[in-house]
Amino acid sequence: MPFPLSSARSALSTMADGTVKQFSPFTGTQVWTVPGRGNRPLSARKTDPEPLGPDAHVDTCNFCQARLLATPPEKSRMVRTAGGWEILRDQFPDQLETTQAEFRRVPNLFEIVSYDYWAQNYGYEMAADRRAHMEAYLADHAGREHVYAIARTRLAASGMSTDPTEEELQAIVPAYFGGGHDVIIARRHFIDDASDDSQLASSGTLTPKEHHAFIAFTIDALRNLLESNPYSPYVVVFQNWLAAAGASFEHLHKQLVAIDERGVNADLEIAKLRQNLNLYNEVGVNFAQQHNLVIAENDYAVVVAGIGHRYPTASVYSKSATCEPWLQSEEEVRGFSDLLHAIHAATGPDVACNEEWHYRPVDLDVPMPWRVNLKWRLSTVAGFEGGTKIYVNTLSPFDVRDRLVTNLYRLRDQGAIAPGIRIAAECGVERNVLKYNPMLKGSE
Repeated sequence: MPFPLSSARSALSTMADGTVKQFSPFTGTQVWTVPGRGNRPLSARKTDPEPLGPDAHVDTCNFCQARLLATPPEKSRMVRTAGGWEILRDQFPDQLETTQAEFRRVPNLFEIVSYDYWAQNYGYEMAADRRAHMEAYLADHAGREHVYAIARTRLAASGMSTDPTEEELQAIVPAYFGGGHDVIIARRHFIDDASDDSQLASSGTLTPKEHHAFIAFTIDALRNLLESNPYSPYVVVFQNWLAAAGASFEHLHKQLVAIDERGVNADLEIAKLRQNLNLYNEVGVNFAQQHNLVIAENDYAVVVAGIGHRYPTASVYSKSATCEPWLQSEEEVRGFSDLLHAIHAATGPDVACNEEWHYRPVDLDVPMPWRVNLKWRLSTVAGFEGGTKIYVNTLSPFDVRDRLVTNLYRLRDQGAIAPGIRIAAECGVERNVLKYNPMLKGSE
């Protein structure tokens, strides 16, 4: 059963006074953009930046290079090599300074879904290799002191025991070896030539090659979490950039959280997807083409202005026929990463934003493309939204398109984004560019 065309047509309309009304064809979320509210600048750059001290580049927050033991034990790190990149796993404290980690994967100090949740509700036990590493880490003097210090920090912050027994510490330790909530931390806190504390290093300030490594490393963690927990069909992947978007530290990082549900919005999308496997083409990219909302594309991905999101949104879709990002080729992941990097760069490091990953849950029997929504946190949900469930965005999809396209042209001229990216009118007009739907293969 195809998606009702009338619903797609009503997803975006402009009133006589210029008010733009949006209705998400995926989730039903209703959004209005009122004329005049989007004229303010996007960024919130510091008006009184402080000069950086001599150690600020490496010692500003607990995610910085000088504080490698301020986070739980590393699960893995990505380092540069003569041939490109290499992932090193399960480093001990005395190994941390022997290489420079461009990206680190560590357990979250305070899990959203705890190790105890899985153990007590499902009888989950960590895999034998993880348990062996935990025991080896505890047998190492520096390792034991490190993980016990992390456990004490957690207990103290939770208002629990200020002088915990070893038994209390050992009860927490498994969370930092077999848990399902990880953080991917980038090396830099500030850009390399920063002179004041307003010059943060964001996704967009990475080079395209560095960003590809960041994405590939995140995908490696995603695959590992899915494979290590048979009770979790889905791992939520997201990035909070700046405090206004929920970041505890304004240091570039992503998070991954294993969960035992898909979420309400995913269930709504899946119900519609079962009616029409071509949903993401028809009301995603094809609809964007019809309304001139395609922002950019390359051979592997396409980015469009999102419809019906609570915050102004750019959506990057993978064109790959492979739904799972961890099964895609290196070229497909690199092409997707290049577009996502370009949109981050065009957004700018001073704009608070969330990056939300979506892909097919491992227990889902219908195809679904990998896609990432980049949402600009420009407003605060308040009483009007709470009472009506109509969300007011300061920018319409057309505003999002225009701002990003303008900046993409400038960045391309500067050589700051990857080659091979086509912008706005340069993009093709082919329908059904997303190849996840196997029903389309017979008509190609």
